[in-house]
Amino acid sequence: MRAMVMEPKIANLLGALSLAVMDRIEQGARDIIGHGGETPAALIVIGYGPITNDKLRRILGLSHSGTVRLVDRLVSDHLVERRPGKDGREVALHLTTKGATSRKDLLTSRISAVASFVNVLSPSERKRLGDLIRDVLSRQDTSEMDRFTICRMCDTGICSNCPLPTIVSTRGR
Repeated sequence: MRAMVMEPKIANLLGALSLAVMDRIEQGARDIIGHGGETPAALIVIGYGPITNDKLRRILGLSHSGTVRLVDRLVSDHLVERRPGKDGREVALHLTTKGATSRKDLLTSRISAVASFVNVLSPSERKRLGDLIRDVLSRQDTSEMDRFTICRMCDTGICSNCPLPTIVSTRGR
């Protein structure tokens, strides 16, 4: 029964830490590109390779019109450009040189924001924390789209072996 009492405390603490980390990441993004919300994630996701508006919409969980407005803003800020897609009907989104530089700065800022919290731990504590986080992520029931969504701001140059499984989700069955 005592373990049940601790779970809400851990959840509450983890929730507070998560918000504090996200606030720092958001402030870093605003400092770099002048926008928060899903704008930084969009820039990072587009940088993984050419992507369509529809796939970007699904990864970010936005409406069609919200995605169009977001992409319009990225284009007007000279961070993204639209090019013909594979079949001529689709439009593929690509980063401009300015967009690629901003994306790199966003990824660096994100790591710095998280590190500012974790660096208070000793090297052995950081290793244990990393192992625990990897264990938690590896036990999730995630579809491929879930993984894209969860990892929408990840630096794939650092995390080349994502612990999230990409199985067909059984939720809702």
